[in-house]
Amino acid sequence: MKTFNYHTPKDVKEASNLASTSSAFLAGGMTTIPSLKLGLATYKDIIDIKSIKKLSGIKVSGKSVTIGATTKHAEVAASKEVQKAIPALAKLAGNIGDAQVRNRGTIGGSISNNDPSACYPSACMALNAVIHTNSRKIPAEKFFTGMFETALKKGELVEAVEFQVPEKADYQKHPNPASRYAIIGVFVAKHKKEVNVAVTGAKSCVYIDKDLSKKLSSSFSSSAIEGMKVDDSEMNSDMHASSEYRANLVSLYAKKAVEAC
Repeated sequence: MKTFNYHTPKDVKEASNLASTSSAFLAGGMTTIPSLKLGLATYKDIIDIKSIKKLSGIKVSGKSVTIGATTKHAEVAASKEVQKAIPALAKLAGNIGDAQVRNRGTIGGSISNNDPSACYPSACMALNAVIHTNSRKIPAEKFFTGMFETALKKGELVEAVEFQVPEKADYQKHPNPASRYAIIGVFVAKHKKEVNVAVTGAKSCVYIDKDLSKKLSSSFSSSAIEGMKVDDSEMNSDMHASSEYRANLVSLYAKKAVEAC
């Protein structure tokens, strides 16, 4: 691991001012620290934001659940308020990685890293989330732009994620047995005017399956999507699962999610 300057800013403004093209924000460190140790990434400055109080906590209203960027997965999973407002979100958080990851990893770090197999991005997409940064609000559909890429600009820091409370929702995941990352993860959310089916693990970036969403918007039942063939032409194919297998899993887990709602 190469040397770097370590900073502990007292607030978001100071953290943002310290940021540069050769810096990284540090919260849980679930990706940053292993990348540094393995020499996969080098930074001149590491900006530790864990102690900025403004960035943690959970607020629930009648229509939304807002989670601070440095709130840990375990905190979301254990929150009685989240369990009541959006039980699927608490369920998702409680099945990320292992206990060590859940007690260190943060929601802001997860979505900012935008791993193609991460769970939280699917919740953001399905629940019409708005990502609050220190300079603007970004709809989830515009936030995730590609593999490990987001709409965040230099010095821009995620402060919180605001999720829309759905009528019904569920998250189903086919996990890698070692890492617990999603080989396929499907988050189904039924809102008043639409149904969103968000998929992670299948392609290079989280996405909304428009065909499944349209079918379920017309009829919210597993029978409505029975036998639907999911296009596998752009899906990942690796040692864990072929593109054809992933496509089959998307259909299967979408039905499981609907049935669990």
